[in-house]
Amino acid sequence: MRIAIIDTSTSRAAIISDGLREAGLDDLVVIDPSRPILAQLGEARPEVVLVNLENPSRDVLEDYFAMSRALARPIAMFVDQSDTEATAAAVDAGVSAYIVDGLTKNRIKPVLDLAVRRFQAFARLQDELNEARSALADRAAIDQAKVILIKRRKLDEPGAYKLLRDHAMRTNRRIAEVAEAIITSEALMGDLP
Repeated sequence: MRIAIIDTSTSRAAIISDGLREAGLDDLVVIDPSRPILAQLGEARPEVVLVNLENPSRDVLEDYFAMSRALARPIAMFVDQSDTEATAAAVDAGVSAYIVDGLTKNRIKPVLDLAVRRFQAFARLQDELNEARSALADRAAIDQAKVILIKRRKLDEPGAYKLLRDHAMRTNRRIAEVAEAIITSEALMGDLP
């Protein structure tokens, strides 16, 4: 697993590197925070990002939170000080583990494991949410297409659904795709007789 380490202090970056190496993780990349971070992360292609910020200002935290949203990778962030707003912003930005005043060599690996597992759990939930939204949109399109068919073809609801289903099977398409085509056609044709 490739791990990117971001820290303004080389000595703290060394502590993190040592802790990870002792845990058997050797594929490490230290990112220079004085250069564009996202570009370096794009080159390094890490699977996980560890960020250590000694006493970050609100602006610095916001920059890192923006990076977190853009990366779509597990991020473990160590800070020396925090407040309720910063913690909430970290969670909203998708930081997988936000550790206050807890950077020690023996804690790095467990925190990293937590960040990865939390990120994976969140990604699963996001996938499920997207699938549910897609299914709901499909259902709405099918219902709308049935209404159009009932009106245009003078069918009942089961007959409209059967027509959708049969056409989908004949054309090897999903019922929702056929429904979308009917909706689009109806929008183009308008109230023609």
